Amino acid sequence: MPPVAVVIPAYNEADLIAATVTAALTLPGVDVVLVASDGSTDDTVGLARRAGATVWRSSRNHGKAAAMTAGAAAVGDIDRRDRRGPRHLLFLDADLGPTAAAAGPLIEPVAAGAADMTIAVFKNRVRQGGHGFVVRLSGAGIRHATGWAPAQPLNGQRCLTRAGFDAARPLARGFGVETAMTIDLKRKGLRVLEVEVDMAHRATGKDLAAQLHRARQFADVARALAVRVR
Repeated sequence: MPPVAVVIPAYNEADLIAATVTAALTLPGVDVVLVASDGSTDDTVGLARRAGATVWRSSRNHGKAAAMTAGAAAVGDIDRRDRRGPRHLLFLDADLGPTAAAAGPLIEPVAAGAADMTIAVFKNRVRQGGHGFVVRLSGAGIRHATGWAPAQPLNGQRCLTRAGFDAARPLARGFGVETAMTIDLKRKGLRVLEVEVDMAHRATGKDLAAQLHRARQFADVARALAVRVR
């Protein structure tokens, strides 16, 4: 069975990155935790390294999809250095903290050959400050494009085979990546499975910065759907 590499895209996540890395290192089959720092200006890089992660870093922010692509490429370099087959890829958000240790059920179907990609469904959903517009847009777009209605279409906790990840490339821009990844894999006949996990991440607030974040999410998801849904 191929080992698993955890890839954690991160932008200014100094408050939780060490706890997330520490928890990810306890997951079964995981032998690499790689933090892709996307232009972080705080101590995300230093804290991640001290917690035991390998770090890829960019001098400026390019967006989540770019960080995921760079992180997967860095894992590929490690695969070649180790002269072993490609590792499965488990993508986790940087703000999961200790709950990252509960990601094991996402790995199991991929490791067993029963799925090409798993998507987390959080048992206890954190109440967000928004109105669900982005979630509804993503869910409706995926359903229209594939006939499948995921429970949590924007969940970023995903485990993929390397072939599954390559089938989703090039990744859609920014926060459209999860929506596009699901559509692209389903349309190519790959097996996508939702898995319930006991994990949680930081709730998005209601201040201006949070609302601007949601606006960027909405724009990225709409852009990803525009080229996939007719």
